[in-house]
Amino acid sequence: MNDLQWNTLVSVVRGEVVSPLPTAFIIDSPWLPNWAGHTILDYFTDDRIFLDDNLKAMRAFPETIMLPGFWSEYGMCTEPSAFGSVSMWGEDEFPFAKKVLRSPLEVELLEKPNPRKHGLLPFVIKRLQHLQPEIEKAGHKIRFAVARGPLNIASFLMGTPEFLEAIKTHPELMHRLLDIVTDFLVEWIAYQREVFPTIDGIFLLDDIVGFVSRRDCEKFALPYLQRAYAADVTVKFFHNDAPCKASAPLLESAGINLLNFGTQHTVADMKSWTNNRIALMGNIPPRDVLADGTPEDVARSVTEMLNSLDDRSRLIVSCGGGMPPHAPTENIRALITTVEELTR
Repeated sequence: MNDLQWNTLVSVVRGEVVSPLPTAFIIDSPWLPNWAGHTILDYFTDDRIFLDDNLKAMRAFPETIMLPGFWSEYGMCTEPSAFGSVSMWGEDEFPFAKKVLRSPLEVELLEKPNPRKHGLLPFVIKRLQHLQPEIEKAGHKIRFAVARGPLNIASFLMGTPEFLEAIKTHPELMHRLLDIVTDFLVEWIAYQREVFPTIDGIFLLDDIVGFVSRRDCEKFALPYLQRAYAADVTVKFFHNDAPCKASAPLLESAGINLLNFGTQHTVADMKSWTNNRIALMGNIPPRDVLADGTPEDVARSVTEMLNSLDDRSRLIVSCGGGMPPHAPTENIRALITTVEELTR
């Protein structure tokens, strides 16, 4: 992300008027390598392909913001790998992390990993260190510390159904699990900031927050998100494209000031539930419109969304979630140009 894009992002988060409205997309392995002509496994294992694919996207769409920018990741395996999870790979498949806890009682045996040494985390850091000179030569900086959120990691360690059941049957052990995961996350975020002083944002992804009730969100999500976002940075970005109605009113108290949400709710609803205190990033349907629709479908969806709003402050137009697999160039271009035409 270059300085102009970062400053635009910060302006929106602060509630300043930005014209035209900015657009942005979360880009990572489900979309980027195939769009750029590579397999997912090549993208993960070849630093040159990783750099070239990211630069290709940024140069193809210079008017939009690619978030978090040069996302050094190994899909869902990144953080679980530090806890000993076996990572499963395919040539052109999304990697998957196998669970490590066979029962809630095994939480008592779980140890907090060292993000400097364990799992794939040192590889995440080294990739960016190797490429940092070329990233900065291209006019960009590493802006975000990135991680999966506490409930997301816990669900990979246990299995999602098992974790959600255990917060009812073994709540004390689940708090213990979330304590360990969050302590690890705080250290992992701090380590990224230590290595890359240009970082002034935190980006966490946690769809599991959308799977629990308001009461359980207050007990099992909010205190751990507050700790994870406690660092003194300007942008505190959260992705949850599961239902957000229960969690939305709590997110500001977690410290979050930018939210990428899904398609279950309208922008107007999300503005109401967050008291328009959190910048919203969304929410054109990612699969049905941005990936599978025509440019005309995309333009129509963007127009309908913008025309439905009386207040366009704290808004970044995007899809409702990350960039979907197989989203074509012409549809992405249609979203960007439609926003520019309607909000300039």
